[in-house]
Amino acid sequence: MAERRITSFEEFWPFYIGEHRVPLSRGLHYAGTTIATTTAILAATTGRWWLIPLALAFGYGPAWIGHFFIENNKPASFKYPLWSLRSDYKMLWFAARGKMAGEVTRLYGSAAPPRDAPLLVPR
Repeated sequence: MAERRITSFEEFWPFYIGEHRVPLSRGLHYAGTTIATTTAILAATTGRWWLIPLALAFGYGPAWIGHFFIENNKPASFKYPLWSLRSDYKMLWFAARGKMAGEVTRLYGSAAPPRDAPLLVPR
């Protein structure tokens, strides 16, 4: 049976959060996103374009450790790269305001829900 394709960001966000249930994994994403963004800005402001591959490594490295070794799933960026990038920043913004645990709880009933916890809001 073919997997149903997600067709909107509003539908993607709960799926994305479901792939980031473990707080440590989310923390790796926050670190990677922050370091990658800082490196990309540094590359753009200094003209040191050789930093761009490092920015990608700094961003994806921690995130992929979180997915492959902590969450035991595949990064959503493989199928939905732009929505995943947007969600990385949205998740970081929620975390910076102290609201990420509440968002995970709203969607899955706990700040660190088990893999089989159902989505609580309709898609």
